[in-house]
Amino acid sequence: MISYAPFYKTLLEKGVTEYHLIYKQGFSANILHRMKHGKTITLKTLDTLCFILNCGVSDIIEYIPDE
Repeated sequence: MISYAPFYKTLLEKGVTEYHLIYKQGFSANILHRMKHGKTITLKTLDTLCFILNCGVSDIIEYIPDE
């Protein structure tokens, strides 16, 4: 399972809000909605988030093995 928990931690650490991503960076609110509900995102989206937040992939997602 892919978790987006690191994404929300990164937002908090960098002081970036979802409002900022949507209205200042032009990021899709639909993608944020998908992430909140554990849906998949594209690698392009992952790349964009890493660019906007100046961070690595592990700061956005983590893999949690199914038990």
